[in-house]
Amino acid sequence: MSVRGTLLKGPLGFGAAPLGNMFRNIPDKEAAATVDAAWQQGVRYFDTAPFYGAGLSEIRLGKVLAKHKRDEYVLSTKVGRIILDEVETGKREFGEKGGIFEFGRPNKIIYDYSADGSRRSIEDSLKRLGVDRIDFVWIHDLAQDFHGDEWLARFETARTGAFRALTQLREEGVIKGWGLGVNRIEPVELMLGLSEPKPDGTLLAGRYTLLDHERALQRLMPAAIAKGVDIVVGGPYSSGILAGGANFEYQKAPPEIIAKVERIKAVARRHQVPIKAAALQFSLAHPASAAVIPGASRPERIAEDHAALTATIPDDFWDEIRMQGLVIAEAPLPIDRK
Repeated sequence: MSVRGTLLKGPLGFGAAPLGNMFRNIPDKEAAATVDAAWQQGVRYFDTAPFYGAGLSEIRLGKVLAKHKRDEYVLSTKVGRIILDEVETGKREFGEKGGIFEFGRPNKIIYDYSADGSRRSIEDSLKRLGVDRIDFVWIHDLAQDFHGDEWLARFETARTGAFRALTQLREEGVIKGWGLGVNRIEPVELMLGLSEPKPDGTLLAGRYTLLDHERALQRLMPAAIAKGVDIVVGGPYSSGILAGGANFEYQKAPPEIIAKVERIKAVARRHQVPIKAAALQFSLAHPASAAVIPGASRPERIAEDHAALTATIPDDFWDEIRMQGLVIAEAPLPIDRK
């Protein structure tokens, strides 16, 4: 089943990575208030993962969603990592994501893209979330933290393991669909090139944003349309740099990225356009995009996201953004739909 056909109340979802204490130690009350704010604003699609705080995000999200009927919202989580009861000491090795959940639970996390590992991961997620079913399951970070051909070996493990297990669960009606949940385009291109099995969608984080979209635009997005695979755009603010933060790709933004953001902000100021509005509306303008799921850990950010989604952006803004080369000339823009 397509993601687009399952969405409730529009394409704006909630990315729950911050609920895993991403970058900071978030009080339980603040985390719960943020999810409550999203619900009150009409959000009905929530995405989480075991990796987010070693299960903390799923636990917190599930406690709030327990107040609502299960049929009233769409829920996705991920497989590919197993959260153990064993407590881990010392620095965790997760590459560029190594330190972003340092305030999460201390449970040891291991990779497992096998069929049995995927089924176990789903069972564990159901318990942490306190629900009886998950709608969409994304295979998480296939190319993350792996070098050279190592990620290709991981992809092959997933192809013969997680891909097949999730396809079977979809056929049995246990889940509505599956795909990848990644911030690299290579595994998505490889998946789309397979004749079987067919995914239902893909969560692509940070690779189709106002700041970074070149490679995805050239091949991945057209291939997704051709295959009928919906794209859920995660990280539309590019790790926060497009929303007033200082991070890009989970690290402090380098000077060249800061400079490009300043150019975008200058155009936005001239046309009195909130940069958040430009970011969200750009990511959703591509016909392959079914949903966008910005993350938040403060209740007030939710209202900002909804205002950004519905803000009126003058055509002159998009014309200047394109003219200055701040977006690829071929990138679909909201004015192209008029």
